[in-house]
Amino acid sequence: ALAGAAATLAELEAAVRGFAGCALKRTATNTVFADGAAGAELMVIGEAPGADEDRIGRPFVGRSGQLLDRMLAAIGYDRRHNAYITNVLFWRPPGNRKPTNEEVAACLPFVWRHIALARPKAVMLSGGTATSALLRRAEGIMRLRGRWFELEVEGIDGTVPAIATYHPSFLLRSPARKGEAWRDLLALQSKLKSGQ
Repeated sequence: ALAGAAATLAELEAAVRGFAGCALKRTATNTVFADGAAGAELMVIGEAPGADEDRIGRPFVGRSGQLLDRMLAAIGYDRRHNAYITNVLFWRPPGNRKPTNEEVAACLPFVWRHIALARPKAVMLSGGTATSALLRRAEGIMRLRGRWFELEVEGIDGTVPAIATYHPSFLLRSPARKGEAWRDLLALQSKLKSGQ
């Protein structure tokens, strides 16, 4: 109800900041809502804030954020002009542990409303948590990455195309997978340029 009542991104951010239904909020330093160009054609959705994000209050600002910025720049996107970045969770799980299903479920209505209000032309699902949460699929990221899916978002006519790819933090740990991520980025660039 809180998410659905938000008519603008600013109202949604206020609703998220005032939300007490996710226990992670009690242990986090900051609510991490979004960063970048609101209304951009590309929306990136990651997993959850890490230590740097929790301290600064913006998503993807640590080492993985720097890699994400380089990845986006390689296909002509950046958060200042034409990319909008958020996470499935708005608060850092203690010790950067994997979020629980309950934590994801508490935040998901806000994420869906976030997509509806941002109205991107395409969504990049960054990592397994974001991918499984929004696609409602049990397969892991290794099976789903590189594939296009259509998100049915309440409040948007038609569907929003979404591509699943590896999270930058995974690529920092597994640099051999960067070639696969590069192919995903090129597919994303092609989709956005073609406008389909």
